This record gives sequence, C-alpha cells and structure tokens, in this order.
Amino acid sequence: MARRRYQNGQLLQKGKRRRTWVGRWREDVIRPDGSKYRQRKSEVLGTLKEYPTRRLAERALERRIAEARVNSLDYRPSPVAKFEEFAGRWDLAVLSQHKPSTQSADRSRMRKHLIPDLGEILMKDLTAQRLQNFVAIKARSIGPKSVKNLVALLRMMWIQANAWNYVQHDPFGSLVLPELRPLNEPAFTIDEMKAIIVAAQEPYKTLYWICAEMGDRSGEALALAVPNLLLEDAAIRIAQSVWHGKIQTVKSRKGNRIVEISPQLVSHLRDYLRTWKPNRLNLLFATNKGTPWDIDTVRKRRLHPLLDKLGIQRAGFHAFRHGNATIMDQLRVPMATRQNRLGQSDARTTMGYTHAIVKMGANLRRTSGSS
Repeated sequence: MARRRYQNGQLLQKGKRRRTWVGRWREDVIRPDGSKYRQRKSEVLGTLKEYPTRRLAERALERRIAEARVNSLDYRPSPVAKFEEFAGRWDLAVLSQHKPSTQSADRSRMRKHLIPDLGEILMKDLTAQRLQNFVAIKARSIGPKSVKNLVALLRMMWIQANAWNYVQHDPFGSLVLPELRPLNEPAFTIDEMKAIIVAAQEPYKTLYWICAEMGDRSGEALALAVPNLLLEDAAIRIAQSVWHGKIQTVKSRKGNRIVEISPQLVSHLRDYLRTWKPNRLNLLFATNKGTPWDIDTVRKRRLHPLLDKLGIQRAGFHAFRHGNATIMDQLRVPMATRQNRLGQSDARTTMGYTHAIVKMGANLRRTSGSS
C-alpha cells in the first residue's frame, strides 16, 4: 500500500462546556490476518484554554502527525495491537527465553502494573505524554525503584515492538523518573558480621563468612560449586546462582566473576572440605538429597534465631552484601574493584549499597580472619 500524499490533518473543535481541539489524520495499519487498510485517526490535542488560538492548535497537530511518521518517506503500515495483546506475544516469544527468576519478576510487573494501566492502549498510541502520566501515577503508590524497574521492562519490550514494526517512535527520550529515596536497606556492621560468624555452627558459619567477606548475592553463595573454589589462587569463581531450588546463570554478565578471598578464609575452606560430603551438583552447600538449600528456610530457621540470640536486628542475607559494600566504601576501595567484587556494572547501583555506618575502621578480612 503506497504512502498517500503529504497530510496536514484536520483540526476540529468539540465539546460544549469544555471546548477541546481534536486532530484527525489517516494511518495505514495491518490487521491480525495480515490484510492492510487505512483508518482515520482521531485524537484530542488539548483544551481551548491550553491552545487559545487555532494556529497554536495546528502546531500541536503538526507535532502529533510528525510523531505518527505518516509523512515520512520510509513510512510503512504497522500491525495494530493493544498493549495487553502485544505483551502476551512478547511473553511467549521473548520473555520465555529468559531465566526463570526474570520471567517470574517481569510477569508479576506486567500483571500488577503494566496491563491494568496500559493494557487497552494501542502500542502506537503509547506516546511520551501517556508514558509520563503513567510514571506520575505509579510514583504515588509505589517506590521510585519499583517505578524504575517498570520503565526498564517497558524499554526492553519496546525494543522488540520496534523490531516487529508495532511502533516507530521512542516515548522514552524525555521521560522524567522519580528520584530514588535514601537507602533504607539493613546492613550488618563489621562487628555484627564478626559476631555472627563466631557464634554460628557449621555449615552455616562457612556460609556467613563467605557472604560477609565476598559480598555475593545469597543465590550465588548457595550455588557455589566446589570446583570453583580456586584455593590455590586464594579466589572463588562465581558462575551460577540458585532460584527456588533451581540452578541458573548469574544475574548479569558482570556477575560472572572471580573474587579474591583472604588467607584466613582459604584455610577455613580447606578444613571445611575435609568433612564435606560430595553431591551430584558438587555444591558447597546441599541438602541430604543433593539439592540446593532454600534461602528462605535458612534465613528463617538459622539466621534469624541467631540474630535474636546475639541481640542484632533481624535482617536477610542482603544485609551481608550491603555491609560489605559499605566497608569497601569506608576503606575507599576503588569503584572498579567494588563493582567487580559485587558483580555490578553500574557505579550508581554500587554506591546505592553503601550506608553511613560508624565504627568500621577495621578491614573485614583481618577481622573475619581473627574469628
């Protein structure tokens, strides 16, 4: 279907009590059966108060037609789908190829937020203004980080929408996101981590020591394989993670890394391996059946009771990671080193893990080694 001649569109006024400017133009679309047809597009541009003269309203119409690209030389008809319909197709074709943990998180975001708010909007009508309104509404009910995650998911979906020709515009260029709030995540101090390691019984002592010294994610710690203990080199390779009892790849490319460890931890791991029982996955920590530990079970049945006994406020395994990041910040460890140890590619994320904690003058390796 060839592109029609240049369109200026049609401008109308509608409404009695609240006068509005309405713009009209024509777009070529592809039906689900593959046939092509031209439809008349009609959209409210603004009120008479917003555009008091016809010329101002015409400029708004010009901008909207430019966004629709119907006058571009490379204009092609695009398939029509509501966001909910596209999300279903994207889920089956793209999201299904991702890790189970990513699938679970992204499906939850689509189900709870994106589809209820954007589901009925046509993909090509999801403009920058509509997306900004969505962000503003969401910022009133959920945290800035959650809003950021929703937008990140939309960006990922948009790449495929563009490749599949559902859209030809970018609504993210001028998007303004809410500012992140000060971090309120719990973080163990160096003294607290030392007390936890000293008081814990094996094999949990080894787990807590690794989490405290390496600052790795809990899923990474529970997925450590014995062949990846590079004790001759005083290092540990992180190459996989555990999610709901399943082994999967690490969170990101940066997450696949080698982390140096202290001589004290090397010595401790050598002793630990003397009583370690082999299992089919060669995991450092495994159940009697040879399956990975469940992090929630360890936290509730082992870590929390120990924290209560020691008089330390209850927290999850992420408190080791935040504490480790904070200690590195206190010691002014170079940012590149921090990112490599934590497996993070964005320095802003790494800085977000640091807390203003006092009395952290000692080096974690030296302190944990004295345990």
